Amino acid sequence: MSNSLQDKVAVITGAGSGIGRSMADTFLAQGAKIVVFGRNPAPLAEIAANNQDRVLVVPGDVTNADDLSRLVAESVKRFGGVDIVIPNAGIAKVASFADSDTAAIHQQFSVNFVGAVQTVRGFLPHIRKGGSVLFVTTFLTQVGFPGLAIYSASKAALKSFSQTLAAELAPQGIRVNSVAPGPIATPIWGSIGLPPDVLQAVAGQVTARLLPGAFGEPADIAKTAAFLCSDAAKNIWGQEIVVDGGYTVG
Repeated sequence: MSNSLQDKVAVITGAGSGIGRSMADTFLAQGAKIVVFGRNPAPLAEIAANNQDRVLVVPGDVTNADDLSRLVAESVKRFGGVDIVIPNAGIAKVASFADSDTAAIHQQFSVNFVGAVQTVRGFLPHIRKGGSVLFVTTFLTQVGFPGLAIYSASKAALKSFSQTLAAELAPQGIRVNSVAPGPIATPIWGSIGLPPDVLQAVAGQVTARLLPGAFGEPADIAKTAAFLCSDAAKNIWGQEIVVDGGYTVG
C-alpha cells in the first residue's frame, strides 16, 4: 500500500470497531500517525500495541465536552498539531415516527451531529494548512428507509453542515468533505434494535439491490477516506462521496 499519508497526523473518533477501526489500520498502513478515540479502551489499545510511536490512544465519549477537550489537549501535546480530523463516531437506532420523542431524537443527534461538529470545532485552531476534515454521512440521505428517519436526518444535517463548512474553511486551506457509506458489514447493524429474524430479512432485501450482490466491507470506506484526506484529492472540496455498492442507482 502507498504511503500517501506519510507523516500526516489523523484523529479518528469511534475508532474501536467497524469503519473507524478499518480507517485506523488503513491510515497507519499509509504512513500516518493517528489519534484513536472511543468509549472502549481495549480495542484502541490493540491498535497501538505494535505502533506505540505512531498511535495515541484517548478513551472518551464524543457527547462529553470534557472528554473532547482532553482529546484535543492530548493530541496537540503529543503531535503539536493535526492534519486530518475524522469525526466517525456514530449510532443508529430503529425508531418509528410514533416513537421518535425528544429523547430518541436527542440520543442520535447528540452523537451523530453535535458530537461530530464539536469534535471538529475543538481541533480547528490546531488543523494545519493543507489539512482535511472528513465527515461520515450515509447513503440513507438519498433514500427513505422506514424506522431510520432520525438517524438519516442526523446524517443529512451533517452533510449540509459539511458543505457550508467547506466554504468557510477554504480560506484557511482546510478541505472539508464527506464519505457516505452504503450497506457495510459492521457491528452497527446488530445494534440498531431489530430482532435477529427481522434483521436477517432486511439484510436480504438490501442485498438484492446491491450491484455486487453483497454488503460492502469497512475497508471500502477506509480506502476512500484515505484518498479524500490525501494530497491526491487536493481539488476535491465540499463533496459527499457515496460508497454504496450501487444501492442508490435505482
